[in-house]
Amino acid sequence: MRSALCALGTAAALVLLPAGHARAEGQEPDRDFTVRDARITESSGLAASRAHPGIYWTHNDQDAPLIYGVDSRTGETVATLTMQGVGTPRDMEAISVGPDGALYVGDVGDNLDGSWDHVWIYRFPEPKVLGDQKVAAEQYVVKYADGPRNAEALMVHPKTGRVYIASKNEDGGGLYAGPERLSRSGTNVFRRVAEVPWVTDGAFSPDGERLVLRGYFAAREYAWKDGRIEGEGASVGVPFQGQAESVTYTADGSALMFGSEGKESRVLRVDPPSGGGGRDGRAPGGASASPGASASASPSASAAPGPGEQGNVTVGFLVLAGATLLVVAGKRLVRRR
Repeated sequence: MRSALCALGTAAALVLLPAGHARAEGQEPDRDFTVRDARITESSGLAASRAHPGIYWTHNDQDAPLIYGVDSRTGETVATLTMQGVGTPRDMEAISVGPDGALYVGDVGDNLDGSWDHVWIYRFPEPKVLGDQKVAAEQYVVKYADGPRNAEALMVHPKTGRVYIASKNEDGGGLYAGPERLSRSGTNVFRRVAEVPWVTDGAFSPDGERLVLRGYFAAREYAWKDGRIEGEGASVGVPFQGQAESVTYTADGSALMFGSEGKESRVLRVDPPSGGGGRDGRAPGGASASPGASASASPSASAAPGPGEQGNVTVGFLVLAGATLLVVAGKRLVRRR
């Protein structure tokens, strides 16, 4: 069913995206780029490096303990990390960078919605030098207070270091908070703290004041205060992608980067509804649009679509919606068997 969704979603994306959407690649970091590595066919998580500007960490949705560092200037892999000291992953779905300078990998997927009574989180320091290398990782056992479930989103708060997981369900999921500090010696119980829509990934802004959650068709950015979501959030102009799987903020918080699965998948930059802002409170380069940015990538800067473009949006949405219905029906059929 995943391949069906990918194929139909890709078709919708091709219908939807105008020819002028792509930005020039290979010039600046943190702009649209294509993942060039032929090994990366199911990029399921995305995290902006804190130690290496312009580098994004990703991994396949599979059982190999491999993490890839991709340079957004070129789309080329500049580091392949092999985790050691952990068991064989089952379904790695998400990656995040913590305030301790470590990478957290969420082996939290469960396509049968509760077939495993526990899942895992892996943690290791972000390497100081890029390159292919083995990394010693710690492994944490995770259970949910209200029973097993499927999840694809793991977020580490950049100030407190607390880990959150968002479950995935066609009827809506939950946001779960882990303990104040993860423990290697026992089970880490995650407790439901909020209701959320269908989520395939999420990320905290670098200042810890915003949380973005994305699904296949939409994304919302929420205010975050005192360990809770505030309000209903603001809609993000999420791009249509074949298998919409990942999202992260740029390291300076000025933009969102949306990724997808598939060979030579695209990572697309979008301005957040909050306006982002760099370390000095402004978008890099001031208030003007970034060099090479196309208007269609930022809903706030784009002109209203013409009749043809509106029709393409409708067709694309219907194709993607039909694909999701096929996936949901297939999963229910599998569970009944």
